[in-house]
Amino acid sequence: MRYVSTRGEAASLGFADVLLTGLAPDGGLFVPETWPELAPLDELRGLSYPELAVEVMWPFVEAPDVGSTGEPEITREDFSRMVHDSYTDFDSPAICPVRPLGDLWLLELFHGPTLAFKDVALQLVGRLFDHVLTARGSSVTILGATSGDTGSAAMDAFSGLSRAQCVILFPDGRTSDIQRRQMTTIAAPNCHAVAVDGTFDDCQDLVKAAFGDEEFRTEVGLSAVNSINWGRVMAQVVYYVSAHLEVSPEGTEVDFCVPTGNFGNVLAGWVAKRMGLPIRRLVVASNRNDILTRTINDGDMSTNEVVPTTSPSMDIQVSSNFERLLFEVLGRDGSAVSAMLGEFRGDGSVTVPSEILDRIRADFDAGRLSDDGAADVIERMHEDHGVLLDPHSAVGVGVAERILARTPDGATPMVCLATAHPAKFPDAVFAASGVRPTLPAKLGDLLELPEHFDHVPDDLDRVEELVRRVLAVRD
Repeated sequence: MRYVSTRGEAASLGFADVLLTGLAPDGGLFVPETWPELAPLDELRGLSYPELAVEVMWPFVEAPDVGSTGEPEITREDFSRMVHDSYTDFDSPAICPVRPLGDLWLLELFHGPTLAFKDVALQLVGRLFDHVLTARGSSVTILGATSGDTGSAAMDAFSGLSRAQCVILFPDGRTSDIQRRQMTTIAAPNCHAVAVDGTFDDCQDLVKAAFGDEEFRTEVGLSAVNSINWGRVMAQVVYYVSAHLEVSPEGTEVDFCVPTGNFGNVLAGWVAKRMGLPIRRLVVASNRNDILTRTINDGDMSTNEVVPTTSPSMDIQVSSNFERLLFEVLGRDGSAVSAMLGEFRGDGSVTVPSEILDRIRADFDAGRLSDDGAADVIERMHEDHGVLLDPHSAVGVGVAERILARTPDGATPMVCLATAHPAKFPDAVFAASGVRPTLPAKLGDLLELPEHFDHVPDDLDRVEELVRRVLAVRD
């Protein structure tokens, strides 16, 4: 398997190099040169989640022999071991269980160590990094941006690894207290939380600008664990397959509704469909920061001010992973992608041509839900089904209900992705339901631990200065 950049100007790379590189040198995102085919569903039934994960992901990892030994950097045996080890700290034997929720299905993705869907991928990505870096005798500096959940999941996955310094930028005052504390209470000397004066989009722009500074990138050995890193998307494909096997024993089509801001989670569903998984439609669920919904429904890809909501992980107006979809619907024309995104960045707005929009709508639908709407969903789901949803998952369920009401079809299961544990957002859940969710026992002392973090303005020079200081202390 080789990977190419969505901007079309970077050299193709194998999986291990793509993993460590993160953002392509030309500013694009890496995608597979060709899309592998999923094994027949009947051959996948009955596998455990780790076994299924190996089967689904291995075509993305497999590489020809390299080096004087003739051995690939990641063998299937090593990969299988890392996959199985990645899911030992999940509190559900199913890893990503599915449960009925009225006329819907709920895919629970919050059973990992930091209680969010990011764990499903990052627990593996951390092990992959450590394996490749150890084999190469090298080290990296990970610089990431988080709207709330990626940061804690990345820091947990990389905690204590000697070959990676992990610096995570988060928007000051725009995460929940639990999300912030999951980052700022980690005591590992290689993990560093940094509050930034600004929004998540500002944090994400700082990361991309740092990668664009070639001298700095080379000096500190920069790497990324945001969903711009293909390893993240690859690992998320698996739970679409596992959920499909659960809710459609006959292998017929399934719908998925995904609360998303950066488009990475729902893109993984598109990848699963592209590999052959029978998915009819992928529904994008937005909060008030609804650029994805406006783009898909109206072709209006324009930024507005980021509005704080009760679902802060979706408070995003620049959705990085949408570039990967654009690359596909634009016929894999890197220059066309660069031109469209250049206009978007320059003007803050671009109109998606109708023929391109038709290609997107062939696979995607979209809707939005306000904070009040999400609160209503939380209250109803608790009263009617005894289930507490976090605000992000409630946005997904609420949008799915509207889509089903608009286009009723009782024959096609609709799976809603529950992306975080309700205890990560206790105030919003309590305000909606009257029930204050409690943290699982493994995080029971989180509110008592001391916090440690740096604070910087929205300024690239200050961020680069901080990273250099972190590395000087390490050395």
